[in-house]
Amino acid sequence: MSDNPSTQNGQPKPIQHPYVDLVPRLEGFRGQAAIAKDKLTTKHGWFGRYDYGWLCLPTFPFLKGGPSRSPPFYGLDEEMPLLLVIATGLQHALAMLAGLITPPIIFASALSLDSATSAYMISASLIGCGILSLVQMSRIRLFKSYYLGTGLISVVGTSFSTLSTATAIFDAMYRDGTCTMTTLADGTTVRDPCPDAYGKVLGTSLICSFLEMFMAFVPPRVLKRIFPPLVTGTVILMIGASLVGSSGVPNWAGGSNDCRGRPDSGIFRLCPTIFAPRPLPWGSPEFIGLGFLSFISIILTEIFGSPFLKNVSIIVGLAVGCIVAGAAGYIDGSSIKSAPAITFLWVRTFKIGVYPPAILPMLAVYVSLAMEAMGDITASAEVSRVAVQGLEFDSRIQGGILSDGLGGFLSALFTVTPLSVFAQNNGVIAITRCANISAGRWCCFFLILFGVLGKISGVFLAIPNPVIGGVTTFLFASVAVSGIRVLSFTKFTRRDRFILAAALSFGVADLLVPDFFTHLFDGVNHPSSALEGFFNAIVIILSTPFLSGGIVASSLNLILPREAEDQETDNILALEEQPEGASSLHSAPSKE
Repeated sequence: MSDNPSTQNGQPKPIQHPYVDLVPRLEGFRGQAAIAKDKLTTKHGWFGRYDYGWLCLPTFPFLKGGPSRSPPFYGLDEEMPLLLVIATGLQHALAMLAGLITPPIIFASALSLDSATSAYMISASLIGCGILSLVQMSRIRLFKSYYLGTGLISVVGTSFSTLSTATAIFDAMYRDGTCTMTTLADGTTVRDPCPDAYGKVLGTSLICSFLEMFMAFVPPRVLKRIFPPLVTGTVILMIGASLVGSSGVPNWAGGSNDCRGRPDSGIFRLCPTIFAPRPLPWGSPEFIGLGFLSFISIILTEIFGSPFLKNVSIIVGLAVGCIVAGAAGYIDGSSIKSAPAITFLWVRTFKIGVYPPAILPMLAVYVSLAMEAMGDITASAEVSRVAVQGLEFDSRIQGGILSDGLGGFLSALFTVTPLSVFAQNNGVIAITRCANISAGRWCCFFLILFGVLGKISGVFLAIPNPVIGGVTTFLFASVAVSGIRVLSFTKFTRRDRFILAAALSFGVADLLVPDFFTHLFDGVNHPSSALEGFFNAIVIILSTPFLSGGIVASSLNLILPREAEDQETDNILALEEQPEGASSLHSAPSKE
């Protein structure tokens, strides 16, 4: 079938699917009832004439027999067969799953929380993501030309920028005595469980979320000028690179806890601890091989898998690794047994508080979340074949950032760290050629279902560290590659290269020497509690690669004079972005 969509503003419009026999549109309730009846009672309503073989059959790259076929493109509000909507929604949910379960697992490990609390955190994350993704997709008109949500398949999840910053905050809490540590008889120092630290991060993120809500009302063109690809690319690159080194590879080798130091005695002389079903020293070939099996499964799925499997290759890697790990005796099933069959939000709660040294870092996190949202929403609009410039697009950016900020507020009430727009699902849209909002709503349904079924969280918690590490190393490296792609949009003038070099000087320094700034204020004698909290905040920011690199990049971008070549580019972009008869999003009503 030929696919020749018409264009508008340089973007192809969604084509009308030619196969499904639609019930003629009737007004009001009767029309909706007729469409629902057709969907549920006819073969066309369930299956249409979609090429399900293309979706499910494996690929043989060395046996190309002719031009590859592709299914029709489904736009935002086009009618789709019910089975295809459900299958596409499931693909979206599975594509997100690894990225959603990783942060709560790492948080729980960093705070030495018990398995029941850890399982709840995974469930709460899945449920919260499902609920707030529905809000992000809704595009609710507020007043004038302001909206809440993007109206696209813009799903949300815990940003990896939050992950790296929260981990640094937890480390600071253990250093300053907010969380306690115990010295065992053999001299080993272990972290005590500290759920209150998680509650303090939730409370701090709740009050800081208002910053991103405020940023939503700043014209997008102003935000783009303050945070160009040079800044956002640096931030995303540092986020991915730091997580590969702090979590991905250490877990691949056995664990990111104290066992990575290979002590001669104590519970951490073997990984993850001596109480594991089959503990081994950190870096053992068995661990390396198990993680590599998960890693290579992702690659093989990309080569030979069907489009459906390619979209969920991370889950395939987890599944293959778990099958082998279970057969070899590495899996402890106690977390599955202890997990409840059914759970929901607020089954467990955390004492909400504010950790003053975390305020500045969390404010910086919300700025980075707004930067990420702009790029992710632009990518979603592009693959969804809607306009990527003009009033409508600006309103999607504004609504998405506002929904992100509101999500940070509500997620804290849901006992979940800030949830923001996820980019992984853009790949699902591109491969399946389905940008339909109904598929996004089914995705939210599956996420909430996975969270409510508590045993699923217990299964995720039982996955051995090497399997998690092999998969998340690939996942975090993908984040770094996204940063490199964003950087590719810069022209790399002398000014750009100078800013990037200065930013990476701090970011890479933090990455390679994590304790570089730890003793920065040791020379200050007897500081007040307020001053000490401020010092701790500065140390957290400077010790987090993406924060230090991002601050340097954005500061120099505002300070250094622009070259003539940059000015010409800005003038061209300003002319392209200015809609007919209006100067900005805030000076004219929306076309919708």
